[in-house]
Amino acid sequence: MREYVNKQDVQKKSYFSDRFYVTPTISRIDVNQDEIFANDVKYLSSKVDILDKYIQKEHLVLYINPNDNLKVIEILKNELEYDMMIDISAIDYLASKDGFEIFYELLSMSKNKRLRLKFFIQEKESINSVYGLFKMANWAEREMYDMYGVKILNHPNMKRILMPNDWQGHPLRKTYPLQGDEFAAWYEVDKIFGKEARDVIGPEIRDAAAIDRYDTTRFSRLGHEVAFGDEVTKDNEQKTSKQYLEDDGVKFIKKFKEEDSVTLKERK
Repeated sequence: MREYVNKQDVQKKSYFSDRFYVTPTISRIDVNQDEIFANDVKYLSSKVDILDKYIQKEHLVLYINPNDNLKVIEILKNELEYDMMIDISAIDYLASKDGFEIFYELLSMSKNKRLRLKFFIQEKESINSVYGLFKMANWAEREMYDMYGVKILNHPNMKRILMPNDWQGHPLRKTYPLQGDEFAAWYEVDKIFGKEARDVIGPEIRDAAAIDRYDTTRFSRLGHEVAFGDEVTKDNEQKTSKQYLEDDGVKFIKKFKEEDSVTLKERK
């Protein structure tokens, strides 16, 4: 079995992207520039505390206290006509703020307006489920728990939705390794064959871009295949005469001629 390696900072060492990159802030517009949004904010302010408010990309963005999330969404739905919940998710700020920013995306069909409700919670803090108001929250809240570890109170079926129930860790956290950790590398081997088979089978290769040059079917060495199941060595890599359609083009497709093409004036 391989020696365990601490991978808490693995994303900082990513060779192709910076998972900790923070995009520049989009310009914010005063709420009073839109009459409908201004009236909604005025009404909502009389019911709960609004920590911040602005318009961004034609969305009304509101920051509230996390304990008010259920109350605010109930008012938005039943009194301000935001009758459709589009999305629910979280943003990982564990490295910089030790918590998550939770957001709800709502749409008012009658007003043709979009609203984004936000609040911040600490890593171990839980939030109220809004499943009783919007049924779409069922899977969205389970996914937020599964991927980020955000705990939802009063959800009817709070368990993982994508990963197995006994999975360790939360894959969309920025500290989660891109190819998984030690647990992920051995999960299927342990489940199917047992831990005693680790030395025989070896860990799972979880890098989607990884290609084994000496695999038994030689997909990575076109024109240098060996028979299926044969041992692959450097001594039997002689080039074969096998041809592929990619070499000379696809034979049964006519070459495109621009002069023969016709542009339709309207769809049939």
